Amino acid sequence: MATFLYKLGRLAFRRRHFVALIWVALLALAGAGAASAPAAGNTSFSIPGTEAQKAFDLLEQRFPGMSADGATARVVFKAPSGEKMTDKDIKATVEKTVQELEDGAEVASVADPYTGKAVSKDGTIAYASVKYKVSGMELEDSSRDALNRAADGARDAGLTVEIGGDALNATPETGSSEIIGIAIAAVVLVITFGSLLAAGLPLLTALIGVGIGVSTITALASALDLGSTTSILAMMIGLAVGIDYALFIVSRYRAELAEGREREEAAGRAVGTAGSAVVFAGLTVVIALVGLSVVNIPMLTKMGIAAAGTVAVAVLIALTMVPALLGYAGRRVKPAGEKSKLLGGRRKAERPQSAGRPNLGTRWASFVVRRPVAVLLLGVVGLGAAAVPATSLELGLPDDGSQPTSTTQRRAYDLLSEGFGAGFNGPLMVVVDARDSARPKAAFDEVGDRIKDLGNVVTVTPAAPNKAGDTATITVIPDSKPSSTTTEDLVHAIRDTGADITRSTDATVLVTGSTAMNIDVSQKLNDALLPYLTLVVGLAFLLLIVVFRSVLVPLKAALGFLLSVLAALGAVVAVFQWGWLSGLLGVEETGPVMSMMPIFMVGVVFGLAMDYEVFLVTRMREAYVHGENPNQAVVTGFRYGARVVTAAAVIMIAVFSGFIGSGESMVKMIGFGLAVAVLFDAFIVRMAIVPAVLALLGRRAWWLPGWLDRLLPNVDVEGEGLRARDDDRPRDEDRELVRA
Repeated sequence: MATFLYKLGRLAFRRRHFVALIWVALLALAGAGAASAPAAGNTSFSIPGTEAQKAFDLLEQRFPGMSADGATARVVFKAPSGEKMTDKDIKATVEKTVQELEDGAEVASVADPYTGKAVSKDGTIAYASVKYKVSGMELEDSSRDALNRAADGARDAGLTVEIGGDALNATPETGSSEIIGIAIAAVVLVITFGSLLAAGLPLLTALIGVGIGVSTITALASALDLGSTTSILAMMIGLAVGIDYALFIVSRYRAELAEGREREEAAGRAVGTAGSAVVFAGLTVVIALVGLSVVNIPMLTKMGIAAAGTVAVAVLIALTMVPALLGYAGRRVKPAGEKSKLLGGRRKAERPQSAGRPNLGTRWASFVVRRPVAVLLLGVVGLGAAAVPATSLELGLPDDGSQPTSTTQRRAYDLLSEGFGAGFNGPLMVVVDARDSARPKAAFDEVGDRIKDLGNVVTVTPAAPNKAGDTATITVIPDSKPSSTTTEDLVHAIRDTGADITRSTDATVLVTGSTAMNIDVSQKLNDALLPYLTLVVGLAFLLLIVVFRSVLVPLKAALGFLLSVLAALGAVVAVFQWGWLSGLLGVEETGPVMSMMPIFMVGVVFGLAMDYEVFLVTRMREAYVHGENPNQAVVTGFRYGARVVTAAAVIMIAVFSGFIGSGESMVKMIGFGLAVAVLFDAFIVRMAIVPAVLALLGRRAWWLPGWLDRLLPNVDVEGEGLRARDDDRPRDEDRELVRA
């Protein structure tokens, strides 16, 4: 592989006009596609195999036009102090608002508060229920605008009006904090390279890669039903890995220049060595992201595949466009140890291998190999302590009760709780399929009576059958709030009761609604976590065996990843569930951690963690196969790689931290979790635990059974083939002898 990539790097350097033209053309093509593509709403949401989804599908069949999974909105009214919702003027205002709500093109029905008995006992709060023909993720912006205009009209009349429900779920907005993250990355690159031009190359190539990836996602969003969160995830991961991959190529290029090689040769060697690490690091990220499809949640599958495509683009750009731009830069990109005129003139620092003061990476690695047990224990205990909060992990999907108090959804949630009880915000819909029952009406009544006898139930509405009389819906209002474990227990209790009813009446009982759907999604994600972890870690383990030609090094890498991801989950629980530092990070409401967070973190963090493992340990492997003893190889790996890996980690942390400023709780939590995970993995696992373990293992770290060694392909990540090419080339003195 190293030889192939070496030739590719030299070709891109020589044919830089052609390479640059191809990438610019791809960017323009993707941009044009995005600009001309039809506007797409958020992705449709379905969870195949869950009981809640089966109930929705059944309702679509038995209640045509009901739009069972359509968006809902509750327009909540509160009368001014001392007045009642039944007062003549207030009633007229509400009825006018209801008429305005009915005019929407996507509106299926609107329930009047006065005819639907939706006025609180004290008469101060009422609500109108709006049902739409499409889901909240497919609702047009014009429908949301009409909803807000109707509410504004009632506010102008003196009422307090708030809107809840999933109809207001809008596209997550990214803030200026992402720009701050990129700015921090730029500063780190300038410090690392000592050159504005060299620092600008990784930023430029990463932005081009992200531009192509996100524009392609936008262009295909309507055709493939991709949601807005998909492009945000692709941007987040694409920026981070794009900068890092280019950083490693440029850094190795400057190191090759410092060895005295010509620029084209240096570009080829940089791509042949660091590029090999980029390919395998990118593969681990792609495996982790594509592996999300095993969860069998279409939205999550699409997010993973789209983000994986952006990572693949980042790898290709690092291997081709980076050497092409290095060709354009020429002598303005200095060898390692030299700074540009702007940042310190032409003075040349000592090279790491010269007989001067060792660099910080060398000094740190030397310390670790002298005290491996102490460093290992300190790292493991520290991460273990950070992981302790993860033992209290509570999973759930966010509802309006987890929104900031500044939002109308949260205020509507609080008003409904005040007027009708906490459970009113999470009603359960029980669907009774009595097509196979001899007495459908009796089955409907039995279901209602049995549910009334359960605990934590406030209201059970009479069964509402369809025209055929073979299916009915029953609404159940719990006494507890939607996200509580008590409500979850009630859902399971109704389902257990339904199993008994099926045996006695042949009627099938299904529980659905947003609350039941959230419970089912959480359970599905929990059930998929272990198979997903096994698949991703197993495939990456095999890949790393090929890369490092060792069994213990990939095993250590996987165990170190588990430590870092558990510690990161502990930090997420401490902030988003317990409320530690929540004010500093802009977390207004604490609650259960988003259900998809653990499985998502496992996938993304594993891929990113393996980046640093590959980049750092391949340098050690390279030194070891070239004759250094194990401890010397560890020090050599840090001498050449620690500075660059540190810069890459800081850049990735800065990019992910930029998304903490998002107003979308899901994006905020993902940004924080990934930033903390990279911090733990890069600076504790890879920089401390990895060298300590390698020092303790010695030569055993690179052990590989002979039979496995013969089976594995030789991918030559260390560039041994390139060194052999040098050995085969006639030296200058040999040429003179030949001429003589």
